[in-house]
Amino acid sequence: MARRTVEFSEGSFYHVYNRGVGRQDIFLTPDNYEFVMRKLSVYSDELAVKVVACCLMPNHYHFLLHQTGVQPAGLLAQRVFNSYTKALNKSLTRTGTLFESPYKAKRVDKNEYLSHLCWYVHSNPVSAGLVNGIADWAYSNYLECVGKRRIWPCDSASIEEFFGSLSGYEEFVRSYEVLPGQNEKFREYLLDE
Repeated sequence: MARRTVEFSEGSFYHVYNRGVGRQDIFLTPDNYEFVMRKLSVYSDELAVKVVACCLMPNHYHFLLHQTGVQPAGLLAQRVFNSYTKALNKSLTRTGTLFESPYKAKRVDKNEYLSHLCWYVHSNPVSAGLVNGIADWAYSNYLECVGKRRIWPCDSASIEEFFGSLSGYEEFVRSYEVLPGQNEKFREYLLDE
């Protein structure tokens, strides 16, 4: 197994992500997405890892996490998806891995990148052509980040810090026209996406 090069530390932010083996779908039904959402809420509280932005896509996921305690932020993805993989394997009477590798993580150490990464995470479904607007995708915490829903975990304190307010983030998102391939400018921050 490859050694992880990112060091996790209290107070830091991390982009954590992964995709299905062979780029296969990892979420097959709405219940699958909801299972992960519930686990994300439970484990983020247990581990003192705040979820700033998250998006579950059919074959991959993105989390922007704020490690507020001593537990490594990456442990959140590990716990959520170990639980999910076991449950999915059991329900489908299958065995084996669901993901192509262990989760990937990158420390986010630039303020400009933090704000744009929120947009990047939430704009994935639009960029992929799954929905017309960021608010239309049910499997992200965008609506929590702008104060319009309270289902998914959301580190609203970080959103307010980055954008001045929840409505400030909504205005930031509106300032972008999401076009296919526009997310390419974030390639330098992504590991093997």
